[in-house]
Amino acid sequence: MLAGAAVIFGLVMALLCVVFFARDKVKHISPQRWIVLGGIVMPVPILLALLGYAFYQGETLFGDRVSDAEITVVATSRMWTWDFAYELDGRTVTSRDILHLPVGRPVRIETTSVDVIHSFWVPRLGGKIDSIPGQVNAIVLQADVEGTFGGICSEYCGVGHAGMTFRVTTHSVAEFENTLKKLGP
Repeated sequence: MLAGAAVIFGLVMALLCVVFFARDKVKHISPQRWIVLGGIVMPVPILLALLGYAFYQGETLFGDRVSDAEITVVATSRMWTWDFAYELDGRTVTSRDILHLPVGRPVRIETTSVDVIHSFWVPRLGGKIDSIPGQVNAIVLQADVEGTFGGICSEYCGVGHAGMTFRVTTHSVAEFENTLKKLGP
């Protein structure tokens, strides 16, 4: 997006320089033609390319192209906490306000809410998705490094909204499995 904006800015600046420094060569062009050519014809192909890129990236972000997400985590939001449920050896283990992810593997996050609309967002790992009562929305995240990242509810959900945060801890694959074994139901 920044590159597209820079291209449009560069073209507009080039036109401005032409008008200032080569006035005699463009004197015959009417103001209406400047508006049509410089304000519509020039930016439209760039904006269409950016729109196509945004749609492509959006589908990638929401996991439409990722069919091999081996791990699914169910994220349930409620005023003012997040519960994360994992399947491990045929049983469900949970953690509250801490999402555990393996490094280098896509993980499908299925989110829902038990009370009001919340929004699941981990800024350092990808986009956000609404957590809506009675509906399951999914997003695919993949962490590329071990570490700890902040997650937040980005939809105002009441008095305790400011404190509705969670932590994402990414582990090596072996450490991820060991961490899940230590969690309780």
